Amino acid sequence: MSKQELVVLGQDAEGCCPGLLTTPLGEGQAVELAKVFKALGDPVRLRLLSMIASREGGEICVCDLTPAFDLSQPTISHHLKLLRQAGLIDCERRGIWVYYWLLPEMTDTLAGVLTRPGRPADAEASS
Repeated sequence: MSKQELVVLGQDAEGCCPGLLTTPLGEGQAVELAKVFKALGDPVRLRLLSMIASREGGEICVCDLTPAFDLSQPTISHHLKLLRQAGLIDCERRGIWVYYWLLPEMTDTLAGVLTRPGRPADAEASS
């Protein structure tokens, strides 16, 4: 039987993904995180991400996203493209429709970066 150390996801593991409050970000990390925060800095994209993430079954058709906004289909597609480029969502074409789903790895990374050390996010909500 081997004695392997288990790594708990969402926590620092040998310097991986340190939080903002534990270690200063390196230039590369800051550039990558800035792209994600920039993608989330638009109310339409934030709503789109929320609609995708909260969808029962884990995915949603673009045909269900577009009617929720007073925007053209190409504009919605542009916002979805920016969310994809930021690594927040992914998609797949099925016939004439495109289906989108959340990439939880990125949201977990953001949560880890923004969580105060020694204080889980659940403890924050109960305070």
